[in-house]
Amino acid sequence: MKKVCKKCKIFVEKDKCPICQGNSFSESWQGRMFFLDTEKSEIAKKIDIKAKGEYAIKVR
Repeated sequence: MKKVCKKCKIFVEKDKCPICQGNSFSESWQGRMFFLDTEKSEIAKKIDIKAKGEYAIKVR
């Protein structure tokens, strides 16, 4: 199962979040969003996402 940064909600493959540099992860998440161009995405702007990638909608 994929792990997600609890703070940024981005999917992480390594031991450190590429955005916040944190190491607090969860494997309990729901839904996924993919952002390819955060500058043009209205949803990314509303939820304050600045980096492209795969994000979880809900993290526990």
